[in-house]
Amino acid sequence: MGASEENSALFPIFVLTIMALPLVPYTIVKILNTFSKKAMTIHCQCSVCSRSGKYRKSIFKRISNFSTCSNLTLVLLWIVMVVLIYYIKHTSHEVKVFEPFSILGLEHGASDSDIKKAYRRLSIQYHPDKNPDPEAHDYFVEYISKAYQALTDPVSRENFEKYGHPDGRQGLQMGIALPPFLLNIDGASGGILLLGIVGVCILLPLVLAVIYLSRSAKYTGNYVMHQTLSAYYYFMKPSLAPSKVLGVFIKAAEFMEIPVRRSDGEPLQKLFMLVRSELNLDLKNIRQEQAKFWKQHPALVKAELLIQAQLTRESKALTPALLRDFRRMLELSPRLLEELVKMALLPRTAQGHGWLRPAIGVVELSQNIIQAVPLSARKVAGGSSEGVAPFLQLPHFSEAIVKKIARKKVRTFQELRDMTLEDRVELLTQVAGLSSTETKDVEMVLEMMPSLTVDITCETEGEEGIQEGDVVTMHVWITLKRGSGLVAALPHAPYYPFFKEENFWLLLADPVSNDVWISQKVSFMDEAVAITAASKAIQELKEVSGASLKETNAAVREAVERVKSGSRLVMGKFQAPAEGNYNLTAFCLCDSWIGCDKKTNLKIKILKRSRAGTRTGALSEEGAGMEEGIDEEEQEEEDEYDDYESEYSEDEDEKDSKRNGVVPAAGAAAESSDDE
Repeated sequence: MGASEENSALFPIFVLTIMALPLVPYTIVKILNTFSKKAMTIHCQCSVCSRSGKYRKSIFKRISNFSTCSNLTLVLLWIVMVVLIYYIKHTSHEVKVFEPFSILGLEHGASDSDIKKAYRRLSIQYHPDKNPDPEAHDYFVEYISKAYQALTDPVSRENFEKYGHPDGRQGLQMGIALPPFLLNIDGASGGILLLGIVGVCILLPLVLAVIYLSRSAKYTGNYVMHQTLSAYYYFMKPSLAPSKVLGVFIKAAEFMEIPVRRSDGEPLQKLFMLVRSELNLDLKNIRQEQAKFWKQHPALVKAELLIQAQLTRESKALTPALLRDFRRMLELSPRLLEELVKMALLPRTAQGHGWLRPAIGVVELSQNIIQAVPLSARKVAGGSSEGVAPFLQLPHFSEAIVKKIARKKVRTFQELRDMTLEDRVELLTQVAGLSSTETKDVEMVLEMMPSLTVDITCETEGEEGIQEGDVVTMHVWITLKRGSGLVAALPHAPYYPFFKEENFWLLLADPVSNDVWISQKVSFMDEAVAITAASKAIQELKEVSGASLKETNAAVREAVERVKSGSRLVMGKFQAPAEGNYNLTAFCLCDSWIGCDKKTNLKIKILKRSRAGTRTGALSEEGAGMEEGIDEEEQEEEDEYDDYESEYSEDEDEKDSKRNGVVPAAGAAAESSDDE
């Protein structure tokens, strides 16, 4: 019974230990991550972003950010731990070793007469006949009497002197830190113990395995449903116009799971009237077009209208229920758009190339959603090949202001960025009519916008020139600069209610054939990861080329310095195609900013492989089988594919099929970014 009580007392300590093992390190990591976040120092400081509430430091915002399921569970577990510590501290008692000599107040080796004298003295003080106190009675029976018996009995005293215990040699005792009723395997307690063992050892792992398998069967590693990827794969086309990308995007299974309530009917009708101009409806047959739109699946209608509410900044007209669905869609959008880009870049041709035109369209849709700019704003207008979309992402800008500054020969967004600070302030205050505070907001956003530089080379390692069939290594340094001096930053996105990191897509593609030869996602947020990746890549490259250790270390140090100064290294390999000259373009596309994309043109010359395996043919004048830049005539030919308006209105294959009744091959890709 005593052993059982001792094990029961250890049970709270056992529970406390099991809880503390994962809870303490998890809490430390969570606290460190909270303090290491730089979101409050790298976001836009303009008044529009401040009013959006996304970065507000009020106590209510902090409480709402803290009041998540994980945080509340963490607090609850710590409360349980504190209660256990308090309980253990006030209920635990030190295990006392039985020392008969100490109990009787004697030294070891005392004589029998001394033992009897001590016993009589303590009996007068603690004997029940002399002291009615119950505690005195217990102490006399449990300690004094047992100590006297142990020292007066010859066998007990000999055992105590030899083994330290009146009963002789003691064996090793082991216990289980469980409550007593679970240790009693008789009757109902035995059933409870059996159920506990079965539940913890069998049922719990089985339930966790079923949940994991069911979730993994439904979602991918990026938490996107397999059904969504299947739909994206099916509806993706090589000549998908940017205006048609939205129709593919809203077919995500995640959007289809958002309920369509009866109460949503009237608010969606009102929203439809607000965004009708953005739905690409034929105005000549507006009634038929509207009827056709509402005959779609209700979930598709709701999804498209809610996305248009973001693009047109009409979310204030939504009811609370629709606003929750609206926020849910925006929260899912970045990961779904990323998967849609990957689906466009999936190798579809015999050469293993993806499609350029839909990939650009998806990235542009991402830019518009983050910046809350209508897709129609990208149409060519006012002498600008990029439309008014880049201007509308600036605070306090509207189409009327864009028309005003266009009269002063500022027709493109890049021209506005290239102006001096004094000239731009004068333009915004005197021509655009902005106040000094509004002008300051514009300058803050312009300072946060990235400027990209792309330095790209393609070569065959260890060889001069590139022959058909060679494995070509692409080596790209992407450098990012901002007026604010930051490298990692959050974009100005006051109408997007969640934190959004900048991501860039590097695409090496042939715009004429619509083929993407190689692609990679690039981020400037984590410098440590970029340093590790660049160091490893440079080290492997130098080892393959046979460089010395000193040269390798110098190259690694140089790469690390470039990364710290705002550059990222991107490397990839592809197989050289057939002999010929190829005019390629390296697209560096940002998924968050409009008008910050970068294009770098290069010419690659592929030589014919000789039968003997030697390299023949003259190399290019640049000396590496590659020429950066193209002349003006070639640029004019490529500009034929820059008609964004035609691509916005119809797909290439739809126009040709209407004209000739056949479906042609993939057309040229849309190029919305600035030429180098």
